[in-house]
Formats: sequence, structure tokens, C-alpha cells
Amino acid sequence: MSLTYEIIWHGRGGQGAVTAAKIFTAAAYYQGFRGVSAKPTYFSERRGAPVSVHTRVSVDPIRTFSNVMAPDICVVLDDNLLEMVNVTANLKPNGLLVLNSALDPKQLGIVGGFSVAVADAFHSSEEAGLIVEGNVLISTSILGPVAAASELVSLDNIRAAIGKSFKGKALERNLKALDLAYKGTRIFRQEPAALSARA
Repeated sequence: MSLTYEIIWHGRGGQGAVTAAKIFTAAAYYQGFRGVSAKPTYFSERRGAPVSVHTRVSVDPIRTFSNVMAPDICVVLDDNLLEMVNVTANLKPNGLLVLNSALDPKQLGIVGGFSVAVADAFHSSEEAGLIVEGNVLISTSILGPVAAASELVSLDNIRAAIGKSFKGKALERNLKALDLAYKGTRIFRQEPAALSARA
């Protein structure tokens, strides 16, 4: 088992990629990882513009703060980004792609020797009432499939980390969104070129 895990989160400004990464690193610390880091990269500082967050969790203190080049896990908060960014280009063999989508990998044209965890985080957050000024927030619901498909951080530790960030009704909504996305996660184990490209 690797001692350090690297994760890239891909989203758009305002979707909650940075918040999701910060909650995840807090949960990883509760899990027992003593080195955690989350470094955002903004392509354009405006709502809707692509954003990525580079995260590392390690059993030892983190001494590397550069961008992640070959992630173990890639988390995509918006499946439309698949047409703009080759998110799996450097994903490690047997890695994990976590995707917010109502579609399955075959429909999305995803091919590769890695696992894919898909959940409709948007619908989960919407059902939980996580809507602010007309925007559906998925920063916590996207953590549902992360917990369901990886063994890095437990659902209980993610709940604990969310509890440090939200209180009252906001906490209830975020926990509900997390649980709905967790239960709705579909996991696809893929072999190289096992799935055909998009028709």
C-alpha cells in the first residue's frame, strides 16, 4: 500500500471543488493521515471557470506542495469538463475516476484501465435542499462517491469533517446530500479499452 495518495479535483468556479478538497483533507486527518494538503489552481478567477485542486494525504508529514502530476484519484464535479480537459491523461494505472454525472462511463466515452465511480451529486444536493441563490452546491455530495469507491476515508470521518464546517440546518442538508450520493454511487471496474468510445 502506498504511503502517499495524490488526488486532483476538477470543477468550475462556484461548484465547491475547493471546499470539497478541504473537507476531504480534514476527514483524512481524522482517518489517521498525518500529512494533508490541498492546493487550488485557478485558470480564471470567475464563477464557472475551470478550477482544479491538488491534494495529497500521507501517513507522514507532507513536504511536497507542487501540482499533482499523476493522481491516484481524479474527482470531476462537472461531466461537461470531460470535453474540455483530459482528466484521465495521467491517472495512474488501476486508479479511480470519481464523476458527478447521471450517465455511465460508456455513455460518456470513458475508456481506460481504471475504476470509475459515478453518482448524480447534483440531484443529491438538489434533493437535500443545498441551493443558494439558485446554485446547487455539490461540495459535500461529491464526497459520497469518493467514500463509496475508495478506502482512503470513511463516511463517518467525512461526516465528522462536515460537522466542523456547517451547523444547524446547513449541516443537516449537507449530511443528507452526502448520504444520498453515497447510496446512489455506481462503480464500474474497467480494463484497458474495455469500453467503446462515444458513438
